[in-house]
Amino acid sequence: MFSLTQTTSRQRDIIEVVFRNGWDYMRILLTGGKADEPKLPPPEVLRNILVDLGPVYVKLGQLLSTRPDLLPGSYIEALSTLQAKVPPVPWIEVETVIRQQLQQPLEEAFATINPQPVAAGSIAQTHRATLADGREVALKIQRPGIDVVVAQDIALIKSLAELVSRTEFGQDYDVVSLAEEFTNALKAELDFTLEASYTDQLRRNLSKSSWFDPKQLVVPEIYWDVTTEKLLVMEWLDGVPLLLADLLATQDGKDPSIQRREITTLLFRVFFQQVYIDGFFHADPHPGNLFYLQDGRLALIDCGLVGRLDPRSQQILTEMLLAIVDLDAQRCTQLTLQLAESNQPVNLSRLENDYTRLLRKYFNLSLSQINFSQVFYEVLQTARNNKIRLPSNLGLYAKTLANLEGVTRAFDPEVNLLDQIKPLIVDLFRRQLLGNDPLQVLLRTALDLKSLSLQSPRQMELLLERVTSETLKWNITLRDLDPLRRSLDDSANRLSFSVVVGSLIIGAAIISTNAQTSQLSFLSTALFATASFLGLWLVISILRSGRLRGK
Repeated sequence: MFSLTQTTSRQRDIIEVVFRNGWDYMRILLTGGKADEPKLPPPEVLRNILVDLGPVYVKLGQLLSTRPDLLPGSYIEALSTLQAKVPPVPWIEVETVIRQQLQQPLEEAFATINPQPVAAGSIAQTHRATLADGREVALKIQRPGIDVVVAQDIALIKSLAELVSRTEFGQDYDVVSLAEEFTNALKAELDFTLEASYTDQLRRNLSKSSWFDPKQLVVPEIYWDVTTEKLLVMEWLDGVPLLLADLLATQDGKDPSIQRREITTLLFRVFFQQVYIDGFFHADPHPGNLFYLQDGRLALIDCGLVGRLDPRSQQILTEMLLAIVDLDAQRCTQLTLQLAESNQPVNLSRLENDYTRLLRKYFNLSLSQINFSQVFYEVLQTARNNKIRLPSNLGLYAKTLANLEGVTRAFDPEVNLLDQIKPLIVDLFRRQLLGNDPLQVLLRTALDLKSLSLQSPRQMELLLERVTSETLKWNITLRDLDPLRRSLDDSANRLSFSVVVGSLIIGAAIISTNAQTSQLSFLSTALFATASFLGLWLVISILRSGRLRGK
């Protein structure tokens, strides 16, 4: 039990932060009390609690911001701005980590390393350096001791999840599995070889495209010979965050608005390819991870958080995007059920009515005014309100769209998202229909038709044989049939019982009329008593069931 009786310093820190920020529900849990329903603090209070708890909980909050299927939009917005306020680690400690990770002397691997960090985060900090062969690189070094802190906090997070799992909320959303999912993501943050592999895969995927010129995009190169679990070495890129790129007006003599539109189009096409074609996408395209380089190219950095979509989900989400554009509540309902993780009982009319109310407020807006990512957030929250569990990767998908839309609108306020989306959607449906190689799809379809034409006569012959020989069996499953069966069984039992009671009364009457001896009179009286008792019991049973009037 997680309570005040436990004396670990980390638990006391958590209790102190919760008390100080005034989260009553969690205070009850932490002190061993019982609470029925989870009550989240206001979004800003939750944000402050996570910041006070330190870097690991800030990272947890950032992960939670990717789950609009779990939290309302106000919480997603508050958590999306979380940044850990941590001082940089002194150079002497950073140097020790680097030397421990390298399999060669530091002086042989690097010509120079700037001891002043260019960035410091909750998990790592970054330094600029030069390799022995003269190439400029960025060193991402894990903060010393952070793996121990993460391990301690992961144990506490799992303990809290066990407590919340006892509530209805915890059971509906399986918070134990959610905690496992989040803690696995936290562990993955500590292995820089994973981030390196993600970066390499994105670099390969985006090196070719029919939607944009790959030469206009840069994903940093990874130097694997000096990259380890706690040290990530990658290509140094000279540039500024995209929203600070004020030099556009002076480059190439282009009109700034035209240049901004070209970059916006490039951004959309780069991310639509990742999401809808590759199924592997950079899931954190906030302004700090999109750089405008000195040579006019766009760079995508910090590939530690990625999302994945299987082909079926890609197809459904493409149709969902089109349904949102068409404001089609019925189609949104159908697609939501296709995305659901399991066949859960759902009130279809209620779900469709919720979608109708959601989309109705956009009826009088032009498509250029609609915030598509916000609509998709609301779609996820409508599914959550109807207790439909959707795959967790949809949260990353929604967050990616939201970040992308936010950056492009801030960078180019006059952008028309529909103009950007329309040609891509048309091409996506063509790809889904014909694939990347139409001839291959045509040949595969021809083979399927040939197989069907050859097998159909034999299958029809087997069917006719089974029908004529009476060996055909039908396996039919009807939902909600059990209650009807039980009701019919009850009615049949009561009818049979009534017939028995009636028969006893008639038999007793016949015996009583012709009773010549005391034994026959006693038998007649016993039959009358039994019939009366059974009849009374039957009446009471019907009255107690509440179905006397057919209710």
